[in-house]
Amino acid sequence: MRLRTALLLCGLAATTMLAACSSVPSSAPIIGEKVATNQIFTAGYGPVEDHGYALPAIPIQRVNEKYHRQIVDYKTSEKPGTIVVNTPTRFLYFVLPGGKAVRYGIGVGKQGFAWEGEAYIAWKQEWPMWHPPEEMAQRKPEVAKYVKEGMKPGLTNPLGARALYLFNDKGQDTLFRVHGTPEWASIGTAASSGCIRMINQDIIDLYGRVRPGKGSRVVVQQ
Repeated sequence: MRLRTALLLCGLAATTMLAACSSVPSSAPIIGEKVATNQIFTAGYGPVEDHGYALPAIPIQRVNEKYHRQIVDYKTSEKPGTIVVNTPTRFLYFVLPGGKAVRYGIGVGKQGFAWEGEAYIAWKQEWPMWHPPEEMAQRKPEVAKYVKEGMKPGLTNPLGARALYLFNDKGQDTLFRVHGTPEWASIGTAASSGCIRMINQDIIDLYGRVRPGKGSRVVVQQ
């Protein structure tokens, strides 16, 4: 797919500003639109043993219930398998057949780091390494040692348990990610350096649904 000029500009800005990590479809849900919840997975945030890592339980009662993973009614012309990120509402939708979607609560980019546009998931990684860009190291010298050698996977790694890597239509890394986070309290806020954060238990669920490739479309709305 061909990114629009706005996304190309965002990609250039990302190279100089982002941590690791363009137009809204007419079918996008209206902000504030009520959606019917068919199933909610509040009980799905307990401790998880995953590839030798012991993810702790999330104190999910401290997270607004609207950000708990759930199946919702979702009207869209997007094909099943598409990911739609609605930045203002802090929701990520994984489109299902039959007018449904899995809705997850997310953390988004803070002011100056937000973006919108279209991309695709080129590849995905379990327990990824984290390589912050040099620009971030200039702002935060404490992470400079990870620019080249990377931070090893683990419970404190900023990418969490899983990462989905977003590329443009030319096969270029946009530097944006959809990833887990140990900072569960940031869900529902604008705190990241542009990437989309999810609770680790949620990114594990989404990771299992995603099939990388150019058909794995991601639409980010502002």
